[in-house]
Amino acid sequence: MADIKTIDDENFAGKKVLVRVDFNAPVDGEGNVTDDTRIRAALPTINKLIDDGAKVILTSHRGRPAGEGFEEAFSLDPIARRLQELIGRDIVLTRDLTGPAVAEVVDAMADGDVVLLENIRFDAREKKNDPAFARELADLADAYVNDAFGTAHRAHASTAGVAEFLPSYAGYLMEREVGTLTGMLDEPKRPFVAILGGSKVSDKIKVIDALLDKADTLIIGGGMCFTFLLAQGHAVGTSLKEEDWVDRAAAMIEKARERGVSLLLPVDVVVADAFANDAAIETVSVDAIPADMMGLDIGPATVELYAEAIGMAKSVFWNGPMGVFEMPSFEAGTRKVAEAVAANEAADTIIGGGDSVAAVNKFDLADAMTFISTGGGASMELVQGEQLPGVEALR
Repeated sequence: MADIKTIDDENFAGKKVLVRVDFNAPVDGEGNVTDDTRIRAALPTINKLIDDGAKVILTSHRGRPAGEGFEEAFSLDPIARRLQELIGRDIVLTRDLTGPAVAEVVDAMADGDVVLLENIRFDAREKKNDPAFARELADLADAYVNDAFGTAHRAHASTAGVAEFLPSYAGYLMEREVGTLTGMLDEPKRPFVAILGGSKVSDKIKVIDALLDKADTLIIGGGMCFTFLLAQGHAVGTSLKEEDWVDRAAAMIEKARERGVSLLLPVDVVVADAFANDAAIETVSVDAIPADMMGLDIGPATVELYAEAIGMAKSVFWNGPMGVFEMPSFEAGTRKVAEAVAANEAADTIIGGGDSVAAVNKFDLADAMTFISTGGGASMELVQGEQLPGVEALR
């Protein structure tokens, strides 16, 4: 990011600064934030601007509103209350996103004050990257900071468009995310072990292809492993599979062989007669998956195989669970892999966003990881070698 200015390149005293953050945090039925990881991740940038004496105008999305105006279910009110607790100062939450009412609130700000605009996706122009809407947002401020790595792969008005109209900077989180992920991929300490889970090969094929060019060992788990097992000639019962992607999976197996990459697939799995925590379950070899049962987790022999490879690594990148870890009956594979990653203190261990973050948090292992990315989709596109609009707009 040598060609991108960061917030350390500027003192923002007295300036109005529009900051795109990613506060898309889960909220329970009582309006309480249940995981404030993303809010905490933005605090260093927010506090730097406060300490500079800036007038801080935060903007974020939450969920997927219709884009037709205010929706209580997607309001940032719970976010504002949690942020207020974390930074110890009042947060003003605006109902409007732009226009005279918001301008009046901003004009009344003192140095160090913080305003949070309502959910930016309440306006359909946000996702369309509408230039007029970006201009309206820019008119609120003197400078723009993007600290929302989790949305950096979206070319929206608040993530890319507004940078056309204001001096623009990367926040601390954006700088660290891009620097850490690209650094690991460009010059990993070896052996470099990549772990990929998730449900579908079709969702991860570009990532698999890219990592086969970089990793020494690639570990496959989750629902997508059954498409690979099909490619190896195994029957997989009623397990999740993408028969249209079997040939592509076979091509990836061949690519790994040609490049000398160790591609590890399950040797045993936990199967069940239904997708339910209380289903009848058993552990079987991948050669003996019953026709009327589905695989929902990797088995203990597979865990041992994967843990051995992870233990020898000097760099580990992990994205995607090994099974349906949300159900206690099928969490063991993901938990054991997470424990193996955490136990390797000699390695740089990077959790690439998404469900992997939820897993390490669930198993209280987050503090043992070197770096936890806040952006699932953004981190995956970066791994694939694709440009991120939210980053490119800052150049």
